[in-house]
Amino acid sequence: MGILNVTPDSFSDGGRYLDFDAAVAHGMQMVEEGADVVDVGGESSRPGASQVPEDEEIRRVLPVVAALAGHVRVSVDTCKRAVAEAAVAAGATLVNDISATLWPVAAVAGPSVGWVAMHMKGTPGTMQLSPAYDDVVGEVHRFLMERAALAAEAGVEEIWIDPGIGFGKGPDHNLSLVRHLDVLVGTGFPVLLGVSRKGVVGAIAPEPDGAPAPLDQRLEGSLALGTWGMLAGVAMVRVHDVRATVQAAELIGPARRQEMVREGA
Repeated sequence: MGILNVTPDSFSDGGRYLDFDAAVAHGMQMVEEGADVVDVGGESSRPGASQVPEDEEIRRVLPVVAALAGHVRVSVDTCKRAVAEAAVAAGATLVNDISATLWPVAAVAGPSVGWVAMHMKGTPGTMQLSPAYDDVVGEVHRFLMERAALAAEAGVEEIWIDPGIGFGKGPDHNLSLVRHLDVLVGTGFPVLLGVSRKGVVGAIAPEPDGAPAPLDQRLEGSLALGTWGMLAGVAMVRVHDVRATVQAAELIGPARRQEMVREGA
């Protein structure tokens, strides 16, 4: 899943693809590099981000979704029902939902539209203010299973789950979730993992002076966590750097298939 932020303030590429032509060109570039899905978002969910008015978010994402939908599977990254509905009408077939509340959109749209439930503690504006858990893996697992069950009961056929790395979690929480991805993979629901360029990479693999690695120095760490996820069995990784991740996937895929054959899976 290639990330396409049509926003002025996303943490990594805010402002780069706010222009329609630039956004579509980048989306098509990611398709050429091997993206299976392009995830279009019109509201930043970085820590501390403010909400965007509904009509403005629709204005940002709809033309881009419509332009790309004939070339690649398009997902819409939103937590607003009206935005999700408009994007689906424009050709999006996956709702990537950080709020884990929009399964009714997919249910009404029918089997051609899937839904991603992500775990987030708090809101983007508050989620990194001292997040705390007794058992982060257990809490995330229970939450996602509850939401997946609601979606399935409503008739959604394609349900994804996402542990929400960096969304209301500290470094230790993030590492625990990555270490125990098998718990989510074992549920049978396909798992989406988003770790690309996130703060956990900068914090765990800092600069020589101890400062967090800057955004433009997080590719290697992002690939390492993404590869870990592939080996753990996640079904999709959400990334900024499509070409490099596709190359990693092309190496990991055959190796993992051989391992599964040896184990009799």
